[in-house]
Amino acid sequence: MSLGVTSRSLRGISAVVALISVGAVGCSEALDSAKAGAKKVVRQRSVFSLATGDCYNPNSGAPEGEELSVEVVPCKEPHEGQVVGEFKIDGKTAYPGEDKTAQIADERCPAEAQKFTPDTWALPKGVDVYYYYPTKESWATGDRGVSCTYAKEAGKFSGSLKSESLDTDQLAYLKGSNAVYEALWANQPEAEQVEDDLAGYKKQAKAVAAALGTHLTALKGIQQPETVKLRARLEETAGAWEKAASASDTDAFYLAYDRAFTGIDPTKTVAARKELKLATTVPADEAEVWAG
Repeated sequence: MSLGVTSRSLRGISAVVALISVGAVGCSEALDSAKAGAKKVVRQRSVFSLATGDCYNPNSGAPEGEELSVEVVPCKEPHEGQVVGEFKIDGKTAYPGEDKTAQIADERCPAEAQKFTPDTWALPKGVDVYYYYPTKESWATGDRGVSCTYAKEAGKFSGSLKSESLDTDQLAYLKGSNAVYEALWANQPEAEQVEDDLAGYKKQAKAVAAALGTHLTALKGIQQPETVKLRARLEETAGAWEKAASASDTDAFYLAYDRAFTGIDPTKTVAARKELKLATTVPADEAEVWAG
């Protein structure tokens, strides 16, 4: 998954109401513009006081960059982001540095986001994980909080991304499915060719095999027809990932990996998702990967 980075700083952007010359536009337009500007000012909130569930618009006009305040809006109105989780960086006295702080957010925010919206397929197109994290300046004032958000780099969406109540089968499926793809992408080696990092690719295969094992165990409790079929296919796929993880050389790895990778093609899960009443549109970035 691709993660954006946002930081907060005491060097924030103050709210300014742009005054429009009455001579340049009609009085009605000037008044409407002034009202809109005043509303935005009233809605300003410090990034230090954001709470899970808040919908907002960055003052910078983009989800990346340093911010002191954002415009918090009702979720029914078009907005660029929503806070989906929070945590504090504990156990550190000195500022860890920007890279380390961002790494902590990078590692923990996807899990926080999935608690808020377990079915990531239901997210609007273009929505991704971003986060506000402490800068050196804000750390010195006692700031330790990280606000995890779902946001769009361009455009807006309406409505809260908070998932409605999900039943036991839905949650079991999503927990395992999310873990499989997280294991795949979180362990993706930097080398594009297996020959350049066989050990790295074997490590990835081992992680995916382990995640599939957990997923398969959870699926045993779901006795709906399409989900039972999916489990049977994934059992074969798990075997291929295990063979890839123990491959003695690159040739053996490729023989197993081709079947392993094809076996977790998300398009093959659509029937089971439909049966479980989950979102069935494969996210564009995933569809592109398996399309070749």
